[in-house]
Amino acid sequence: MTEKPSLNGGEDGTWPTESRSQSQIALNSDANEAKDGDRPAWDSKIQYVLAQVGFSVGLGNVWRFPYLCHQNGGGAFMLLYVFLLVVVGVPLFFMELAAGQSIRQGSIGVWKHISPKLAGIGYSSCLVCFYVALYYNVIIAWSLFYMGNSFQYPLPWENCPIDVATNDTVRECAQSSATSYFWFRKALNISNSIEESGEFNSIMTGCLLAAWTIVCLAMIKGIKSSAKVMYFSSVFPYVVLFIFLIRGLTLDGAKEGITYMFYPRLEIWGNMQVWRQAATQVFFALGLGYGSVIAYSSYNPVQNNCHRDALLVSGINFMTSVLASLVVFVILGFRAKNIAKGCVAENVRLLSNVWIQEQDHHWWPSFNMTGPTSVSVSDYREWYRRYGATLRLNITDCNLEEEMNKGVEGTGLAFIAFTEVMALFPASPFWSTLFFLMLLNLGMSTMFGTMQGILTPLMDNFKMLGRHRTLLTVCSCALGFLLGLLFTQRSGNYFVAMFDDYSATLPLVIVVIFETISVSWVYGTDRFLDDIEDMLKWRPPVVYKYLWKYVCLLAMIGLLAASLLRMVLKGPTYTAWNESTASEMTLEYPGWSLVMIVLLIVFASLPVPVSYVHSTLQHRRLLNTDSMEGAGKEVNRHLYTKCSSVEQLDFNSQQATTEEEGVRPRTTFLPVGSEHYRLLPQKEDLDEEDQDTGV
Repeated sequence: MTEKPSLNGGEDGTWPTESRSQSQIALNSDANEAKDGDRPAWDSKIQYVLAQVGFSVGLGNVWRFPYLCHQNGGGAFMLLYVFLLVVVGVPLFFMELAAGQSIRQGSIGVWKHISPKLAGIGYSSCLVCFYVALYYNVIIAWSLFYMGNSFQYPLPWENCPIDVATNDTVRECAQSSATSYFWFRKALNISNSIEESGEFNSIMTGCLLAAWTIVCLAMIKGIKSSAKVMYFSSVFPYVVLFIFLIRGLTLDGAKEGITYMFYPRLEIWGNMQVWRQAATQVFFALGLGYGSVIAYSSYNPVQNNCHRDALLVSGINFMTSVLASLVVFVILGFRAKNIAKGCVAENVRLLSNVWIQEQDHHWWPSFNMTGPTSVSVSDYREWYRRYGATLRLNITDCNLEEEMNKGVEGTGLAFIAFTEVMALFPASPFWSTLFFLMLLNLGMSTMFGTMQGILTPLMDNFKMLGRHRTLLTVCSCALGFLLGLLFTQRSGNYFVAMFDDYSATLPLVIVVIFETISVSWVYGTDRFLDDIEDMLKWRPPVVYKYLWKYVCLLAMIGLLAASLLRMVLKGPTYTAWNESTASEMTLEYPGWSLVMIVLLIVFASLPVPVSYVHSTLQHRRLLNTDSMEGAGKEVNRHLYTKCSSVEQLDFNSQQATTEEEGVRPRTTFLPVGSEHYRLLPQKEDLDEEDQDTGV
């Protein structure tokens, strides 16, 4: 491949040297074959696509995107999401796919290949992946617990238990609900705050061990074993979502739920917080910055059409979010309609008692009914609009929209709202098992990608680890389980929320900012597009150049600034469950928790500057050493250098030119991965003993 011009460096002259020796992304097929002859590869294109889709489509598509759509303008939020997906998400996703496929390394190797000063980007990605793996597998453990409890009828969260001491309903359950009580007391046995750690939850500890065991067995042979699991774990959630959608469309209240979902409220576009939430969702939905996208694409053949993959996976990801939102809203519409019906029935009973005592019945609703439960919500609300406000009665308007406005997300949606609806279905154990099996597969497919983002860079960068893949996988999973015990104590749910909110968001945004700077301003967008053209045999549109250099970079910097500003102004808080009042409340993190949050963010971001400083000092020390050796150190040994096969033809001409000028040929180290060696010619003259090494 024709050599591209070197990068323009700074005043110290370090960037030009490194761009010539380290940052040239060589796509020569012979060099790649020599470097990657033993590298694993996907068995088929469908296997690779399923792996990328399985990683990017996770629990957030089911319980985060619908909530954001619900809270931020419905259809208007979707339009905003699509806009940011096109101008920011797809270009960054394409950039990571192309970088991994061209260099055929994990996240550490990719950025180290561009420049040794950028290796810290890959280490930060690995560290954030480890953070996410720690708490993400706890959510999988919760899904295992609920799935195991689904094999009984009636479901254990369908009714409140009886207190044997008082022969009455347990007070905490009576004051909340059966599903809330089962989640907070039976599943988590949660404490009142993060400061009350309590003992370990033995059942959840066992479920966590089972979750890590599944991950270890699936990852133990690398992509050869995990890819086979992907055929089921990536496809099965779609089957379940379509089954739930068909079932949900037959429920009373589905129409109201879908109407609420798609009704656009365009005024939200003026709210900067909505833009921040949409950008954050795009960012996390595609899995940017984790290194998993780079790791998966590094196992592709060099000629693979990664541009088409970027569009395909991004489109599937968005359509999955829309499908999941439809399922969530028809279920929530059914739930809200049932609550509204219960409210109407209770109010009609109250009105019936008042009607018997009153003499003036002009306000009595002319309902055509045979009983309280036969009154429709629309008829009751019409009557309440005319007469309800004039009556001094303890009744409400049973507003369906108000129930829909009580949006739930995350664990509250999956383990409280959905479990409540499952209990109302006929054959409820079947639907419950199906739902939590879907959550299990969604979590596992994302977990496989997260672990690949840890293991692949380590094995690529440290050859000893690469030779002991099985041992590395087992040790990583064992370490993850031991550290994950933090989340199985009574206050573990609060630590899960802490890690979810703070351990990944800011570090990942910082990582992607440096990735964009590396490609756009250090390596150069024109050179990067040249490399992609060599791979794809056609040049991507020039609009990517400006999106990478300006739009994506400014968008990520804006997201980082908005996230930091919100954290400083609002202050870190968490939602706790109060056992005495049987309700949730918002608490501020104690001092030691704030220190922990800061350390999580700092440790994940620290490898970037540390690697830059270390590489700079190492480079200067190397230059000083070379200067001292060139001043007078005598050597009498054969000189070897790595060279690329594509430059072999230029060697003789370069040698002849330098010898004519009386200058010794200079030794240079070519890009990492060219494993050919040649013996440098020795100058045969009377001064042969006085040679020096010029590196």
